[in-house]
Amino acid sequence: MPPLPTGHHRQLLCAGVGAWAGCGPGAAGAGELPGWLGVRQGRLPVHHRDRGTEILSKSIRIIFATLGVCIFYAFGFMVLPLFAYFIRDWRMLLLALTVPGVLCGALWWFIPESPRWLISQGRIKEAEVIIRKAAKFNGIVAPSTIFDPSELQDLNSKKPQSHHIYDLIRTRNIRVITIMSIILWLTISVGYFGLSLDTPNLNGNIYVNCFLLAAVEVPAYVLAWLLLQYLPRRYSISAALFLGGSVLLFMQLVPSDLHYLSTTLVMVGKFGITSAYSMVYVYTAELYPTVVRNMGVGVSSTASRLGSILSPYFVYLGAYDRFLPYILMGSLTILTAILTLFFPESFGVPLPDTIDQMLRVKGIKQWQIQSQTRMQKDGEESPTVLKSTAF
Repeated sequence: MPPLPTGHHRQLLCAGVGAWAGCGPGAAGAGELPGWLGVRQGRLPVHHRDRGTEILSKSIRIIFATLGVCIFYAFGFMVLPLFAYFIRDWRMLLLALTVPGVLCGALWWFIPESPRWLISQGRIKEAEVIIRKAAKFNGIVAPSTIFDPSELQDLNSKKPQSHHIYDLIRTRNIRVITIMSIILWLTISVGYFGLSLDTPNLNGNIYVNCFLLAAVEVPAYVLAWLLLQYLPRRYSISAALFLGGSVLLFMQLVPSDLHYLSTTLVMVGKFGITSAYSMVYVYTAELYPTVVRNMGVGVSSTASRLGSILSPYFVYLGAYDRFLPYILMGSLTILTAILTLFFPESFGVPLPDTIDQMLRVKGIKQWQIQSQTRMQKDGEESPTVLKSTAF
């Protein structure tokens, strides 16, 4: 089993909980509250999805990353307007929403360490104990020998390679994928959090609209699970983004007196962008190899947090023109949908373990073939040139 990126899963979990519950804005209005919460708690779902990608099988991995994590995120989002209705002071609301996260620290004693990470650290016995406990819990009889002694001997003889953040730009292919992933995550996050923060600009009760924007995420996650289960990743994400972006661009054609139609279109746009947002977690984790998967998804998630910080300023543009936020978010979403079509397809492909095993962007693959062909031609022509110049 190849080495995994170093990092203690339980320490990462508790560090994320501490950052979630401990840090907060010095001064922020109630309108920025969902954005600040999204920035602070964003590392936990990313870490859980990344870990699930490494440990779980393909079918279970998709269910875990969509229905498992995202559905409960939507349920928590649906509870937010209920808290906000009864707690009108934003500081007390912030405290009420973040303090329960401290309870996650108790998971230290219940969540086992990643066996793949333990193996990468040479702690084979501990990994075997965890695997046997998992087999016993699932009612499966574990084999007497879990790890092949010859493989373990080869693993111990090899010196573990350390990987750093600059490995994400080491080769031309992974560099292009990293840049494209950053753009993809940032623009999707702008659309997702922009629509989430746009609740006060919608007609009707602000608490009901917030609840509806959260409730529409549940069918979006179900659709994402079905698309990831049966259809290619690129086309699924691109289609969802096209749906969300085109609906937002259509907003400027809706008469101002048709309030329910405009609210419905915003809900449909949120539906498409949310579905793409949940799929991009699985897709990005499948593109990066095991040795840098944590870092690749982490850098992409950092870009999405930047998008969540920028999203309130898109919403504020509505003070100058009512449709300007929708035009900008819709245009960015459609451009991102086009960009997604240039990614490599990971549907039905095993997870890569090393950087050399990564799927290649189409343009990069063609460029490498042309370079190899050119080198072969140069190699064939060079002896002729030497003969002609020998005289």
